[in-house]
Amino acid sequence: MLSFITSTLIPVLILLLMGWLFFRIKWLNEGFIEAGSKLVFNVALPALLFLSIARADFSKAANPTLVMVGITGTLAVFLALMICAHFTVQPYKARGVVVQGGFRANMGIIGLAYCANTYGQEGLAVASVYMGCITILFNVLSVFVLNFYQGTSRSLMGQVTGMAKNPLILSIAAALPFSYFEWQLPDTVVKTGEYFAQLTLPLALICTGASLQFRSFSSDWFNIVLSTTCKCVVYPFVLVALAYAFGFKGMELGIVLLLAISPTAAASYVMVRNLGGDYRLAASIIAVSTLASLPITALAFGILSKLQLV
Repeated sequence: MLSFITSTLIPVLILLLMGWLFFRIKWLNEGFIEAGSKLVFNVALPALLFLSIARADFSKAANPTLVMVGITGTLAVFLALMICAHFTVQPYKARGVVVQGGFRANMGIIGLAYCANTYGQEGLAVASVYMGCITILFNVLSVFVLNFYQGTSRSLMGQVTGMAKNPLILSIAAALPFSYFEWQLPDTVVKTGEYFAQLTLPLALICTGASLQFRSFSSDWFNIVLSTTCKCVVYPFVLVALAYAFGFKGMELGIVLLLAISPTAAASYVMVRNLGGDYRLAASIIAVSTLASLPITALAFGILSKLQLV
C-alpha cells in the first residue's frame, strides 16, 4: 500500500509544489497559466479521455448496474452538497466552486492509476468505461453549478448548448462508439493522441500549483474544509455503501472506492478558470484534497481489504 501511494499520489504533490515554486521565482507567469489551462481543457485532457475509453473493451468492461450506482450516488451527493453550500458558503460566487470540488473526482488521472496498480488491465478496462460515463455527468453538473452561481442570467438552452460544446464531453461521446464496436484506431492517431494525453497531468498540475495562494487558506478555510470533507469522505462513503447495497464486492467495489476517493480533479481548476470563477479557491481545494486523500485512501482501502470486500 505504501508503494502504491508513493508511486501515484506523491508525484502529483511534487508537481503542485513545483508549479507553486516556479511561479514564485517568476519562471512562470499569468500568461503561461492562461495558455496552459486552455491547452489542457481543449486538447490534452480530451485526448487522454478519448484514448482511455476508445481502447477499452466495452463488451467486457461495461457494467450498466455499476454505472447506475455511480450516477445515482453522484447525483445524491451533488444535490445534498448544493443545498448545504447554498446556505453556508460565502461569498455567493464561491458556492459553485465548493460544490464542484466536493464531488468531482480525479478519476481520469489518479483514479485510473489506482485501478491499474491494484487490478491490472482488467480493472483498468472496467474503470475506463465507468469513468467515461460518470465523467459526462461530472461535466454536466460542473458546468451547471458554476454557471448557476456566476451571477449572470443564462437561459437553459444556452447552458445545454455550452455543455454540448464542452471538449471533454465531446471527446467522451466520440470515444464510446470506438469502445463499443471495438474499432481500431490508426497508429498515427494513437501516437499523436498519446503525446497530447501525456501533457495532461504535468501541465494541469503545474498550472494549478502556480495559482495556489496559501495566504488565502485562512479566509477560505470553511469553504476548503467543506469541499475537501465531502470529496475525500462523504462522496466515497456514499458510493461504496450504494455499490455494496447492490451486491458489488471484490474488484468492482474496489474500483468504485478508488475512483471516488481520488482527490478533486485538476480539470475542475481548468473549468473554473475558463468559466470565470474563483480559480484560486479551486486550486486550494485541489491541493488540500490531494494532501488529505493520501492517508484517507490508505485507511479506507485497508478497512475494506480487512473486511475482505475488495
